[in-house]
Amino acid sequence: MNKKSKIQKLKRRRRFVVMALSLTLAVCIALVGVMIYGIKNIDLNQFFANSSISSNSSEIKPTEDLSQKLVATATVVNTGDIMLHNPVLDGAKTQSGGYDFSAFFTPVQSYFKNADLAVANFEVTLGGTEAGAYRGYPAFNAPDSLLDTIKNSGINFLLTSNNHCYDTGVSGFKRTITKLKENNIDFNGTRATETDPIYTVKDVNGIKLGMINFTYENTSEGDNKSINGVFVSNEVKNLINSFDYNKLEQFYAVAQSAINDMRQNGAEAIVFYMHWGEEYQTTQNTWQKTIAQKLCNMGVDVIVGGHPHVVQPIEMLYSEDSQNTTVCIYSLGNAISNQRQEVMTSCPSGHTEDGMLFYYTFQKYGDGTVVLSGIDIIPTWVNKYRGGSGFQYTMYPLEDINMATSYGLDSTAVQKAKNSFERTKKIVALGLTECQNALGCSVRFVQ
Repeated sequence: MNKKSKIQKLKRRRRFVVMALSLTLAVCIALVGVMIYGIKNIDLNQFFANSSISSNSSEIKPTEDLSQKLVATATVVNTGDIMLHNPVLDGAKTQSGGYDFSAFFTPVQSYFKNADLAVANFEVTLGGTEAGAYRGYPAFNAPDSLLDTIKNSGINFLLTSNNHCYDTGVSGFKRTITKLKENNIDFNGTRATETDPIYTVKDVNGIKLGMINFTYENTSEGDNKSINGVFVSNEVKNLINSFDYNKLEQFYAVAQSAINDMRQNGAEAIVFYMHWGEEYQTTQNTWQKTIAQKLCNMGVDVIVGGHPHVVQPIEMLYSEDSQNTTVCIYSLGNAISNQRQEVMTSCPSGHTEDGMLFYYTFQKYGDGTVVLSGIDIIPTWVNKYRGGSGFQYTMYPLEDINMATSYGLDSTAVQKAKNSFERTKKIVALGLTECQNALGCSVRFVQ
């Protein structure tokens, strides 16, 4: 039974008990009156009418149970990987020598701003000119002005633990953290010092969410840490939340400790952001499923995945002790990138152009109970088109297959957007519907 079903059942049970006890007490009082005072021909209907209790059990109206009153709702929207490949950088150059990325999120900024929190995977570094020229793959170094676009879009929480977080070495790693702090953008996954917590407990509209981000490591020997095939300096290796697929017991111990600490620091729900899986595979692998199940067993409420650069399925997980349920979406796909169908020889299907907005909503009741009450997905598609100093890139939300026609796109782009919608729907519809039915929320893809 999922958490929402449990709380609904608890509400019904409490209401029934209160009604039954109230009715029994009223009848007993009336009977005692007859026996002691010799009251005859007592009009029970009149007795109930003069009390706060109805004689009709179906109309019993006990005092409102304030413990079950809804007191807070927090909705978080999540999107995928932000990657500035060289063509993306080239197209954003301005005549003054700067960079303008404002086209990225214009159609989706209302979705970000209307949520209580908006999260994205920041898969670049801000190494500055100290790290050399701004560049894309394989070692991303993005201009600081990217943060202006992110903030203006409504994205206000970034995931920084991924396989590109060390692309510009120690100096770029540190500078990225500094720039995020200077711009007052919350983040998790990397940290400035070892005394900083590896997690974030964030008050989102009155509900405290425990949030933590991990990335996979390359297999390495001893105490060495390798990220994206590069050995990380001892100076900062402990400042990256990461795990080794071949040392999962170590990861589980760290994860359990973090969960305990988050709870002790007030977290009322737990969300893990995992950078994992295999690139360009539209199904989750055994490692992802194994880790997800273990996190479910630990009591995690939601798992949000990234890294494959394509959309992967969503499913409801059940803990082995039947005490917890977890919604897990294995990969959100891309937010912004130049991984276009026409250039991706390793993935020519077009899936790398696809992404999504993934929503989760928590509700809090008067007795402090917090439950996952709803989830949703809105497919997105990235359009690449002539503009500026080269090509521009814009992310479009697709609430339904015909929404692309409202954006003023040419016929070719409209058809590509529709194809993208169908690709994403095919991957997520079944699992999403099962999760939404289990939670009792609105169903996105009605059959």
